[in-house]
Amino acid sequence: MKKRRKELRLATGEIEILEILWQAGAATIAQAHESHKRKVGYTTVQTRLNRLVEKGLAKRIGSHPASYQAVIQPEDVSRDDLKVLVDRVTGGRVVPLVAHLVKDRKLSSEEIRELKELINEAERRNQKSKSGEGEQ
Repeated sequence: MKKRRKELRLATGEIEILEILWQAGAATIAQAHESHKRKVGYTTVQTRLNRLVEKGLAKRIGSHPASYQAVIQPEDVSRDDLKVLVDRVTGGRVVPLVAHLVKDRKLSSEEIRELKELINEAERRNQKSKSGEGEQ
């Protein structure tokens, strides 16, 4: 049985720090502070980096000065953020969210093709699970 990973709950500031780490690969507190898009204090950056380490989302490498490296991928954060959004905004239903996005934006031909492929893939998974329902 696959172990479920705990849902991520990250503050905006923590995501901003992770974005710096993803871009740089690894960064010291000073480098992360310099790279930050908004003006924030050095100790704020330090606190956020330490919280990410405590949460197991970043690791500290070496010392004097230590570097920090993300141990989570951007898509993992996005996945959990989107799950929270779908659960809260549409009660766990995907169709209202997708319908809103499709109706509210002009989609490129490529985006439409990608959406069709995602639906085809979902149909294949659904058929596969239905064909295996009676098996144990």
